[in-house]
Amino acid sequence: MSKRLRNTEVCADCSVPEPRWASVNRGVLICDECCSVHRSLGRHSSQVRHLTHTPWPPTQLQMVQTLYSNGANSIWEHSLLDPASVMSGKRKANPQDKLHPNKSEFIRAKYQMLAFVHRMPCREDDSSTAKDLSKQLHSSVRTGNLETCLRLLSLGAQANFFHPEKGNTPLHVAAKAGQVSQAELLTVYGADPGAPDSNGKTPTDYAREAGHHDLADRLVEIQYELTDRLAFYLCGRKPGMHNHLFEDLAMDVYDEVDRRETDAVWLATQNHSTLVTETTVVPFLPVNPEYSSTRNQGRQKLARFNAHEFATLVIDILSDAKRRQQGNSIASPKDNVELILKSVTVRHCSDSQDNDQPDYDSVASDEDTDQELPSSKGDRTKLQSLQSENTSLRRQVTTNIYQIPSGSDYPDPSSPSALKRRQSARASRPMSMYETGSGLKPYLPKGETPYPEEGIPTLQPFPPHASKLEKQSSMPESDYDNTFYESEMDDSGRGRLRSSGWLGEGSSIPELDDLEMESDPTLPSTEDVIRKTEQITKNIQELLRAAQENKHDSFIPCSERIHVAVTEMAALFPKRPRSETVRGSLRLLTSSAYRLQSECRKAVPSEGCPGPDMQLVTQQVIQCAYDIAKAAKQLVTITTKENTN
Repeated sequence: MSKRLRNTEVCADCSVPEPRWASVNRGVLICDECCSVHRSLGRHSSQVRHLTHTPWPPTQLQMVQTLYSNGANSIWEHSLLDPASVMSGKRKANPQDKLHPNKSEFIRAKYQMLAFVHRMPCREDDSSTAKDLSKQLHSSVRTGNLETCLRLLSLGAQANFFHPEKGNTPLHVAAKAGQVSQAELLTVYGADPGAPDSNGKTPTDYAREAGHHDLADRLVEIQYELTDRLAFYLCGRKPGMHNHLFEDLAMDVYDEVDRRETDAVWLATQNHSTLVTETTVVPFLPVNPEYSSTRNQGRQKLARFNAHEFATLVIDILSDAKRRQQGNSIASPKDNVELILKSVTVRHCSDSQDNDQPDYDSVASDEDTDQELPSSKGDRTKLQSLQSENTSLRRQVTTNIYQIPSGSDYPDPSSPSALKRRQSARASRPMSMYETGSGLKPYLPKGETPYPEEGIPTLQPFPPHASKLEKQSSMPESDYDNTFYESEMDDSGRGRLRSSGWLGEGSSIPELDDLEMESDPTLPSTEDVIRKTEQITKNIQELLRAAQENKHDSFIPCSERIHVAVTEMAALFPKRPRSETVRGSLRLLTSSAYRLQSECRKAVPSEGCPGPDMQLVTQQVIQCAYDIAKAAKQLVTITTKENTN
């Protein structure tokens, strides 16, 4: 991107100059503040990438630049360009507006609700409207009018539309015509590069026949984007042989990888002190209304994995994808797994960020791990025993996070039907105003009823240290729910259980001990609460300065001072307050202070153990500090309101 062009760029949402992020599926450039809101929308609404710190496929970056320069933002702000919108009071966010609520509400209305997109006249048969739009898309992709195709997609055209007369999809047409940017846009919206036409040929075949070899190679690369990115997250390089598996679990882990990578760039480019006060924090994957509440719970629990646990889960997914595709078992020797995990630790802790010359430990090759399944019964038993031994520890971690629901969200992993080609999951993500899941819904003759869909679930995640009693009384049973309060990895790598109490480790659980005690309506004075809050805030600022300056040795003393201040503030309140809001805020305050101490202790490497992932530790420390500040602010607000009444 030329310097001259960059000087004229402004944020698509608030007009701040020199935006540093892009929303790939919306074709717009956005600033840091607006990006924080985009990330909270989830990848099903906006797929964000940093313009310089994120690795881009060159053709995809060119597609986004073309859309931006050709005015793609006017598609999402169509009604705002109408002079009548001024009379209605609708307006675009300004650079001077506050992030919350002004900018965040505008961005959600613009991309999540699609409130300003041009709306087609209502017709009795909506499926006919979508079919007509899809036929227009089919004709447009042979040209270079990229913004026209994005407009059609925003209105409800289907990227995977199979033309009944032509016998092919829009991606077949774009590939044959050599329209690289059109192919990139279609695949972002869910077009399947491996879909055959009526003659059994794929878009890749047509691209090669027409001499567009670079486009053909890119289409092959897109087909294996999921497993390539998981492997790149583990080892810093893409695999030589692609192992492909579109399972729901793999897609969820892919979204979590995207969140973690974006978090790393976010933390490296932001002022940490503003993270606690203003900017939106995305500690786990946002709720996707397309998924069931059970699956959303499992997706959010992925954020609780540390780097070692998450790498182990990714290794399991990659190994199982290979087993399913090749139809044989993969013996994964324990030494090979440990080498991979060690390389992940080295990569995350390395001071050098040069991706061109990574310094990794050796990783076992496919020839070492891909063994033929023994034919004799004795060898078969020996192999199964070895596999069981090597994966027992990993399954203790993953079983409680992702158990396969019976007959619904996750198919039987050993079933051959699981290997059948599935439509790209991106097609089910709401990117147009027509319908959120239009990419996966077939055209039905008039009068036929499609399969019933689940209602949109509402998910309220628990605080990390909510008690077991609360979980049992507040939520229905779930396949993802753990049977203990929380599991942590101690210094030796073994799991240990921890209960949640207000005053930290060793304290009893107030909800269980104080059930017989009468609630106390009294509250401390506002002045006392404010004084303790100021003390907590001062200590948090010291901790954030230490994080910003990479003074990790200061984490533990800072966290101890914060814990003391939190304990003193909690002591101001009665042991069992009558107000449920006060109890919840106190619980968040004290449990977050204990979690902060636990995370800060991870910053000091134990003897004989690999060094911690400091980037992840810093992220968790900032999140805990944010929770403490949030709870303290809630208590100040409550006491001020109650004492003035």
